[in-house]
Amino acid sequence: MPEGEGSVRRPRVQKNVTRTIATDICADVFPVGAFLPTENELCLRYGVSRTVIRESLKILESKGLVRGRSRVGTVVCPKEEWNILDQQVLEWIGPRIFELDLLNCVLDARRAIEPFAAEFAAERATLQEVAEIERAWEEMRDAEGDLEAFTKADVAFHAGLLKASHNQVFMQLASIIRAALEFSLHASNEAADARGEAVEIHRQLVEALRLRDRQAARECSRRMLDIAARDIAIAVRNHPSSNGR
Repeated sequence: MPEGEGSVRRPRVQKNVTRTIATDICADVFPVGAFLPTENELCLRYGVSRTVIRESLKILESKGLVRGRSRVGTVVCPKEEWNILDQQVLEWIGPRIFELDLLNCVLDARRAIEPFAAEFAAERATLQEVAEIERAWEEMRDAEGDLEAFTKADVAFHAGLLKASHNQVFMQLASIIRAALEFSLHASNEAADARGEAVEIHRQLVEALRLRDRQAARECSRRMLDIAARDIAIAVRNHPSSNGR
């Protein structure tokens, strides 16, 4: 294959090769239902050995992007089978997270879970857990114009809330959805004209936890999610993929 065609990218590290194949899949260079090129062709395309290609394909298969078929080849799986809660998969999807409507899917899941988690946390959280959630809120308050610091603290707040519910399923979800939560919160925080409203409702939720007010905690969580829904709608509307719709 000529140097200028299939060998445009020649990543040497297996991690880079995995990411490159994955982003090609997510960009529909290799569309759903299609077979990937043969191992030899992939070696030429990405400029690496068959061992590196095989290891990369194993990783992609473990994350649901592809499936190997004996004596047939490797096929790209339907998007519904992709592990979209995986940090790497979300990074590979990149801007297409808007096209796939993943932000609203995450929001739907949060609406189904977080108000109940907040209510349980108001009843069950230890003093230390409430203090940790309050510390995350303080970091949000103090982040000012630093979007990355604000989002990091926001993620810690919500993950801490799920853990403080002392519901074993919610506590597990805190780890499972952390990556998706981070992407969702980053998008909504970036779209917000000002973050003062979000900071205030987070403060009110901390106060509800301190007062052991279950109803207030649940209501604060619902209002928080309404703000997130508004900001995500703005983010989706402003994204280039929405132009012309």
